[in-house]
Amino acid sequence: MQDFLVIVLFMVIGTVLLREQLLTTSAVGAVVVGFALQDTLGNLFAGLAIQIEKPFRVGHWVQIADREGQVQEITWRATKLRTKAGQFLIVPNSVISKEPLLNYSEPTVPTRIEVEIGASYSSPPNLVKQAIHEAIANAPLAMRTPEPQVLVKAFGSSSIDYVAQFWIEDYAIDRSARDQVRTNLWYTFRRHDIEIPFPIQVEYSREEEPRRPTPQIAEAAALLGGLDLFKTLDVDARYALSKAASEHLFAAGEAIVRQNADGDSMFVLLQGQARVVIEPSGQEVAVIPAGGFFGEMSMLTGDRRTATVRAITDARVLEIAANEFRSLAAAHPGLIDHISTIMGTRRTELDDAKATAVAVAPAETRQSLLARMKRFLNLS
Repeated sequence: MQDFLVIVLFMVIGTVLLREQLLTTSAVGAVVVGFALQDTLGNLFAGLAIQIEKPFRVGHWVQIADREGQVQEITWRATKLRTKAGQFLIVPNSVISKEPLLNYSEPTVPTRIEVEIGASYSSPPNLVKQAIHEAIANAPLAMRTPEPQVLVKAFGSSSIDYVAQFWIEDYAIDRSARDQVRTNLWYTFRRHDIEIPFPIQVEYSREEEPRRPTPQIAEAAALLGGLDLFKTLDVDARYALSKAASEHLFAAGEAIVRQNADGDSMFVLLQGQARVVIEPSGQEVAVIPAGGFFGEMSMLTGDRRTATVRAITDARVLEIAANEFRSLAAAHPGLIDHISTIMGTRRTELDDAKATAVAVAPAETRQSLLARMKRFLNLS
């Protein structure tokens, strides 16, 4: 109405009082009217574009720049949003046409949201991911399908940071859904003894702990005593071998050794399970339980790996290298003869399994295998 009165008043003055200068007045008036209606016309044309393109509709949840709300009304001049706090936010259409717009309600009504959390570096990532999935499953507002995802986001200054992505039926409940998941995360982490580090940075002097504490070495030594390979060794010899070896942690699905790769060590599975696979067919030869061993042929003869071994679950393994075993074999002459007998049997079984997938050479005799072992380990 104000713009209309300005136009009418200007036309009256131009035609009655400035009749002789009407043409000049009209040109000047067009400029004045243009400036006066700049915002109004901008909103009008932007409103028409919104009605034609329909980037959102009444009832949709949208985010414009850094503001979000549910669309309540779309007029020729502005769009009215209702925020989650219950207030109305009036956004001029010309602003909407210039700012990036995020529509949470299209193309599908279910919306994916995220929750971030940090966990201690001492907790294996796969264990943390399982706990986060458990927390999401216990949140009533989190949808079961599409399936939630948990990803490692970053290695932070005091924690490993994870992001949990899950779906909700309506963006209006995103805060309540996040609250449920965050609450469940605290209780779930508490049950699984997973620490949520304090978000602080401190400087302190650290006492370096041994990579493998004495009880851990003793546990591995006791496990070695149950293997046929090392039954002939006394307790002290097994402990010395365990202490000289290295421990590694492999994630589920990760390859511990790969077929045809160079190697000079063997592995003892201290915790978890692993499967032996023949490449390239992918044929599964065996499943190794906790307490089993593999890779001994490479340690004893320097041969390439004869199969791929992958962890089924998170696996803790003890790796015994050839140079560590060499001194042990020199101190116990009968050990090589004992091991060669066992290895001949295992080699024959593996060759029989590989023969079903690829052609292989006949298995070595025990005498030739024993000679190769002594030659590789520099034993007379």
